[in-house]
Amino acid sequence: MAYRDEKLREEKVFKDPVHRYIHVRDRAIWDLIGTREFQRLRRIKQLGTTFLTFHGAEHSRFNHSLGVYEIVRRILTNFEGRSNWNPEERLLCLAAALLHDLGHGPFSHSFEKVFKLDHEDFTKAIILGDTEINQILQRVEPKFPEKVAEVINKTYHDKLVVSLISSQIDADRMDYLQRDAYFTGVSYGHFDMERILRVMRPLDDQVVIKQSGMHAVEDYIMSRYQMYWQVYFHPVSRSAEVILSKILHRVKHLHNQHYQFKQEPKHFLSFFAGDVTLTDYINLDETIVMYYFQAWINEDDVILSDLCRRFTNRKLFQYVEFNPKQQIKESIELFQLFEAINLDPDYYLVVDSSSDLPYDFYRPGEEGERLPIYLLTPQDELQELSRASDIVESISGKKRTDHKLYYPADLIEALPDDQPEKARIKVLLGLE
Repeated sequence: MAYRDEKLREEKVFKDPVHRYIHVRDRAIWDLIGTREFQRLRRIKQLGTTFLTFHGAEHSRFNHSLGVYEIVRRILTNFEGRSNWNPEERLLCLAAALLHDLGHGPFSHSFEKVFKLDHEDFTKAIILGDTEINQILQRVEPKFPEKVAEVINKTYHDKLVVSLISSQIDADRMDYLQRDAYFTGVSYGHFDMERILRVMRPLDDQVVIKQSGMHAVEDYIMSRYQMYWQVYFHPVSRSAEVILSKILHRVKHLHNQHYQFKQEPKHFLSFFAGDVTLTDYINLDETIVMYYFQAWINEDDVILSDLCRRFTNRKLFQYVEFNPKQQIKESIELFQLFEAINLDPDYYLVVDSSSDLPYDFYRPGEEGERLPIYLLTPQDELQELSRASDIVESISGKKRTDHKLYYPADLIEALPDDQPEKARIKVLLGLE
């Protein structure tokens, strides 16, 4: 029997708090799960710094990746025997679903911004490079790694396959909304996934939804909207991200200034130099990053020591609403006042902005990202979701942006009451 078709003698089952069970019968999928590169995802949190806000949010990208695989497996089971679906693409869909987040680094997006990296590039590199993952994919067929990479990169010729893990209603989003809601303990991310899976239909270049399932999709769209503003963009989590980012910036700056570290940042050196190898990247996970953060609390550099203490012990920055475009004079004055009290504003006065577009039927330049959700009418006609749903129409195309100014409230309060800068800073921050 060809490796592509090989099944395990007995089905393997993962007990899962979101989907109850995750079923694996394909030998190739089981082998992929056991690779070094996939097991690394156990050491990368799904929600980055959010565990400092919602104490239950300790789940990993390993959990999520298995969940996306399971949703795609169930979708494909429902697609069996339907026209427009090619069963030869089954293993490709399952592999792409399982491996779609393979390239995420420690604390994901904050880490990427500092070192100007893209996790999607590393996902592709792991799939195509000299890795255990690549060896297994090649056993399916020599070109199979390239096909998996193309699906994840959204360049695969069969757009229906791509849409299963990358569209406005895909397995990736359906898993992380429910999983993140479960582990954060909130109710916002729950929706009727069972109903959505039952009314999904394969059609040409994307999945469509039977018109009778419109209300379940409305619930899904609103769940996503609420999760972004109540969980993903939570200001306390963003405070932790600000400090994390500033730690990495500070370490990079000190390294470039030839500062003598007590704990040399050996695992970061190639990141500082901009010549990160695949081995360097795979070897860095959140357990190692947290080891350095704890060690750097004892550094002689006051800024690095303080920021690492704050992140490790959850002594985060406070925040106020602050729009940098509308409060330019205040920004300049605060910058000067922080310098006057010997607080480096580059590290202790940070504006952070978040924005989200919950649903759109068209966005110029991002057609691949913003394929609309179509409803399939009883007459086999397609109707774009926002044209049928008043709820979705009300938020369609509406981008919401939020600005916060983060600062160390404890250090401001510790200033002598008779120090004039203290009173003025509190006035500018709206604290008095």
